Amino acid sequence: MPEKTLLIIPTYNELENISRIVPELLSMYENLDVLVVDDNSPDGTGNHIEQLTVQNPRIKLIRRERKLGLGTAYIAGFRYALQHNYDYIFEMDADYSHDPKEVKNLLNAASTYDLVLGSRYIRGVNVINWPMRRLLLSYFANKYTRFITGLPVQDATGGFKCFRKKVLESIDLDRVKSNGYAFQIEMTFKAWKKGFHISEVPIIFFDRAKGSSKMSKKIVREAVFMVWKLRIRSMLGIL
Repeated sequence: MPEKTLLIIPTYNELENISRIVPELLSMYENLDVLVVDDNSPDGTGNHIEQLTVQNPRIKLIRRERKLGLGTAYIAGFRYALQHNYDYIFEMDADYSHDPKEVKNLLNAASTYDLVLGSRYIRGVNVINWPMRRLLLSYFANKYTRFITGLPVQDATGGFKCFRKKVLESIDLDRVKSNGYAFQIEMTFKAWKKGFHISEVPIIFFDRAKGSSKMSKKIVREAVFMVWKLRIRSMLGIL
């Protein structure tokens, strides 16, 4: 495993999950640091992680004053990673939707590619326990994204990724304003337009076993319009 690898996990009311997944990741990958970005979770997620940081310096915490959204949480994490000179930077959900065992596969691919996506759709449909309505929304959102933007990936909306440092350094993080699905699309689109090499590694996505989904109609609407904004900005050369 590379010497400087950071895995970023945004949280809001994820105490049950985060108390398990952070120790599990640290035990599996001895050279991996974990950064939790917590949006003042009422269930005490931030307090629990703060206690863990005292016990283990590989655990990092950014505490925010209120719920500010997934995209801004990752931007805060990216800034931390660049300031502390991490070579590889992961995005990952707290809820076990992404299997910790897959981290090594993304990291192996990152030795060759600049951005690696954990893809639910590169080999058929690999999603477990989602309601059909949610699955169809996700699947066709990716088809829609590819059709409008030309982005040559099968899963642009997924949140399991590994960036090389140089990709994040090349993107003006101040100009990234989206959240949710749209944030994931925007980051991958910008990396692609800058000429970075992108790979998709097949994963199996599991619906969360504990806690509640953060999906909302607002997040879906944002993604619908964001793809058009990206296409127009790309045509105008103002990405």
